[in-house]
Amino acid sequence: MKYRIKPVTAAVAVALSAFAVQQTQAQTTLGEVVVKTSKIRDAVTPEEIGSAEIAAQHAITRDTASLLRDVPGVHLYGAGGVSSLPVIHGLADDRLRITVDGMDFISSCANHMNPPLSYIDPTNVAKIRVYAGVTPVSVGGDSIGGTIIAESALPQFAAPGQRSLIKGEIGTFFRSNNNAIGGNLSATLANEFFSINYSGAITTADNYKAGGNFKTTTATGRPGHTLPLDEVGSTAYKSLTHTVGVALRADNHLLEAKLGYQNVPYQFYPNQRMDMLDNEQKRVNVRYLGQYDWGTVDGRVYYEAVDHYMNFSDDKQLVYGTALNGMPMYSRGRTLGFNLKGDIDLTSNDLLRVGMLYQHYTLEDWWPPSGTGAMSPLTFENINDGKRDRIGVFAEWERRFGSQWTTLLGARYEHLETDANNVHGYGNMMGNQIPDTNAFNARGHKRTDDNVDVTALARYTPGDMIDLELGLARKVRTPNLYERYAWSTWSMAAIMNNFVGDGNGYVGNMDLKPEKAYTASLTIDLHAVDREWEVKATPYFTYVNDYVDAIRCSSGPNCTVTNATTGNQFVILQYANQSAHLYGLDLSGRTVLAKTSLGEFGLRGLMNYTRGENKKTGDELYNMMPLNGKVTFTHQYSGWSSAVELVGVARKSSVSSVRNEIHTGSYFLTHLRTSYTWKNMRLDLGVENLFDRLYALPLGGAYTGQGMTMGINGIPYGIAVPGMGRSVYAGLNIKF
Repeated sequence: MKYRIKPVTAAVAVALSAFAVQQTQAQTTLGEVVVKTSKIRDAVTPEEIGSAEIAAQHAITRDTASLLRDVPGVHLYGAGGVSSLPVIHGLADDRLRITVDGMDFISSCANHMNPPLSYIDPTNVAKIRVYAGVTPVSVGGDSIGGTIIAESALPQFAAPGQRSLIKGEIGTFFRSNNNAIGGNLSATLANEFFSINYSGAITTADNYKAGGNFKTTTATGRPGHTLPLDEVGSTAYKSLTHTVGVALRADNHLLEAKLGYQNVPYQFYPNQRMDMLDNEQKRVNVRYLGQYDWGTVDGRVYYEAVDHYMNFSDDKQLVYGTALNGMPMYSRGRTLGFNLKGDIDLTSNDLLRVGMLYQHYTLEDWWPPSGTGAMSPLTFENINDGKRDRIGVFAEWERRFGSQWTTLLGARYEHLETDANNVHGYGNMMGNQIPDTNAFNARGHKRTDDNVDVTALARYTPGDMIDLELGLARKVRTPNLYERYAWSTWSMAAIMNNFVGDGNGYVGNMDLKPEKAYTASLTIDLHAVDREWEVKATPYFTYVNDYVDAIRCSSGPNCTVTNATTGNQFVILQYANQSAHLYGLDLSGRTVLAKTSLGEFGLRGLMNYTRGENKKTGDELYNMMPLNGKVTFTHQYSGWSSAVELVGVARKSSVSSVRNEIHTGSYFLTHLRTSYTWKNMRLDLGVENLFDRLYALPLGGAYTGQGMTMGINGIPYGIAVPGMGRSVYAGLNIKF
């Protein structure tokens, strides 16, 4: 597959490079690139995960989304080993804006197996910022639930007078339960003006085992192949990532270019009918960052190419009649994006942020026939020449009133167009393919949306020990291409269009309107003057008009009376606009318990509650995390850092009846971890799920990890995906 940089990308890169070279040549001495932050940039405070917190999790996970597990209000949809989908206050996936080094990635898969955070390894993440609930328009857009910003480290340069800088890091880890093993390497070579960096990581893992038997069959549908009753099928994976970056600096100007490559040869899914048997991403990212007397400029142009292949892993049946090669499915996504932001210091108390965005995305999703039966003689076109174009502009004014009040007002406008060409199925009459094709092709497919976001935030600091943050917002999201253009009611095709992991089949709806969310939130932050202890509480409420939910399908051979009424099997659903509200409470806190000759003892706590309801039907919203919390006892002494973590989750009894969502039970888990840092070496040891508890993941979806998954009810209904049983891990990182 050829990988080409678009002409506009090349033009911008050349122009910025020329500027940077001119600046470099004009300098005889050069200090660090410094981009100043505004003195008043504190109206909204995101949750930030820094490099130290991230380093502590390198041995625990290679799933970057899992780094968010201690952020209040954030949870994870279960997916592949490196591809969990973050949830903020009950809103997940495309309802969030997730950027990686400033790039807006789009999942080029009907099952969203390649989400944005899967493209950066945790060892390459320097920090993550999370805006939950009310999000400033400067970091939002085309989302209703919040924003997650993952960033790698800024390039490093030699100090003035230092001839060269050479540094790097090498690491490895092992986890016992699924025999996960991996390594990471990074290296930097730089002088005062030029820096080149490489970072790479590799991870492999087998299927993991639950804390006990959770299913009733060992059959996989493959002759002679079985799985133990405690083994969670389709959970193995392998991932490789590589990034090369070059940078030039001059005074307070930085020009950076990154080339990224990721290959996932396989990543199996316990809650999907298919598995990812190859995913290749190539990307280029060019950034200019500059500090001027009046403020800062941050400009970026990027290009991404994704080639994706799905079929059945060894844990799932491959041969269906004459279909000897399973069900090969391919998708190809291409994204060209441009972002430009400026922070303008109007006065010492006034900051203006302005910016614009352009994103052009194309998608092809096609399924070649396998054999001479139901899948023949043509190629099934799931999405044919899909397009999704965004153009956005925003303005945001932040003002400080005295020492106690800071306000932020912002507005954002985005123009979105979606489109797809005519389609056809495999070319036979099976499964209503031809009537569905004719109905889809008879209509115009282009849809245009004009979306307006508005945010108002205020921060009040009446004293040294309390901060109050109040926010109101209107946010809008345009449906993705699969929600609008997945067209087949045939059950075999519909179950392949599912990015929520519930085992059901989904049909798109071209008439979907954008979701419009109205959110109010309040954060009360009580703390010591020196932040030695703190307690935060955030209640929130969101009403969503035209919420994209699901209804039982109404036309096609599989849209039967049984499909419409059953509550104990997988069903065919269609996306539909309805209305919904979500509300909840986040609580978090920490304190130092004691400082003694034996070290410092501390305590951290976290509790989250979320509830979501479809206001039109009275049904519960899908995949709402039940009441949950954790308490962590910490200890630090010399180079040692240790923790005992207790996790508790309530029974999930509020479930979506239209989806036949599976109930899950309550559980308690215990985790132990310790690390030792000596000079440039860090050693991590720990045990997850110390007592080997058997539990079901509340957001893990339905277990479809083995068997005859191509048939909608060819596998047992009612089994939730279990969590991992006891796992011992170790990790070692050395800096040089």
